[in-house]
Amino acid sequence: MTTLSLDGATLRRAFAHVPSGVVAICADNGTERIGMAASTFVPVSLEPPLVAFCVQNSSTTWPKLEAQPRLGISVLSSEHDIAARVLAAKNGDRFAGIETETRDSGALFISGCSVRMDVSIEQQVPAGDHAIVVLRVHELHCDEEDSVTEPIVFHRSSFRRLVAS
Repeated sequence: MTTLSLDGATLRRAFAHVPSGVVAICADNGTERIGMAASTFVPVSLEPPLVAFCVQNSSTTWPKLEAQPRLGISVLSSEHDIAARVLAAKNGDRFAGIETETRDSGALFISGCSVRMDVSIEQQVPAGDHAIVVLRVHELHCDEEDSVTEPIVFHRSSFRRLVAS
């Protein structure tokens, strides 16, 4: 095994080997739908119920989302590969061809996701060129009967489906 430099390109290649689930983080402020995809989502705490994700400091979408009182987290499945790509795009209509559901709180969910969370920002922690955003879960919606939904994962810089063995 060779020791490599810690430059950005080398780190990106190395980090790409770590598969991660993909979520949509969205809100509806009454005049527009705002959303982004994140592949750094993790459960944090059961008591209180907290989850987290990381966002680039250079994101132009996050400032719009962080201004909202509530956000919707939708755990994307293998059936949401188009939604993952559209929400991850830098330009264009991030909701083109995507069905959504909006809660009275303003939390916006991608339709058909088996796990959805209505959340608010608990805290943000600076972390290099990103921020770690900790979210408090206020409502959890989970399709209990849905035991066959496969996740979509981000691996080696691509959205992928898991293959059963």
